[in-house]
Amino acid sequence: MTNGPLELFNLAGRRALITGSGRGIGLALARGLARAGAAVVINARDHESAGAALSLLREEGLDATAALFDVTQANDVAAAVDALEAQTGPIDILVNNAGIQRRALLESFAARDWSELMSVNLDGVFHVSQAVARHMLQRARGKIINICSVQSELARPTIAPYAATKGAVRMLTKGMCADWARHGIQVNAIAPGYFATDLNRTLVDDREFSAWLCKRTPAGRWGDVDELCGAAVFLASDASSFVNGQTLFVDGGLTSVV
Repeated sequence: MTNGPLELFNLAGRRALITGSGRGIGLALARGLARAGAAVVINARDHESAGAALSLLREEGLDATAALFDVTQANDVAAAVDALEAQTGPIDILVNNAGIQRRALLESFAARDWSELMSVNLDGVFHVSQAVARHMLQRARGKIINICSVQSELARPTIAPYAATKGAVRMLTKGMCADWARHGIQVNAIAPGYFATDLNRTLVDDREFSAWLCKRTPAGRWGDVDELCGAAVFLASDASSFVNGQTLFVDGGLTSVV
């Protein structure tokens, strides 16, 4: 007797590393993957946020551990991934979620802020993916999910450097597919629209912007972070075994209309 189609989405027996998962979208994705059966590894740079996220998931009876490292430090990333593989078990799923935002007019954007954005949002994806993929390549299987943005496709004033990083991550997703798909690794991306998170707190609290956004978005509202979990489970599971190099926009229709 064959398993039903829902079994394709079952993540039992798999381990997922989610970077930047101490809060916000990362934590929501970790919870969603864990609820689908995965053992999740919370990642953050500090004990406080990692510990709080870990406690939250474990209180729900979910299988979760933590790994502290900074995605911008290539040597630390490689050491942490090697340690996880040796001590905890194979990383079957990687979600590259760690990211930051900096806002300023482009003509006055600080070089230091530009470098920091590139280091976290783009270099971090490269460092972690490379470290994890080296193990996945040996096993000839694995799932990598990069977190892009509607700014991978659209620009807005004051965030051109952020948009540049997210556009680059979208193309890096395609490049990873080009190099690694033949080795049994699926690399895809999720591009969230506007979700009410700490990263967007300034915009959430701006009544004028929120009114504009709700009018601009066909769904007529901000997204809830839990609404990203279905896309993540799909891309992390056997249901997406022949999906590769794609970016799935979860944006309430924002990028579909003018």
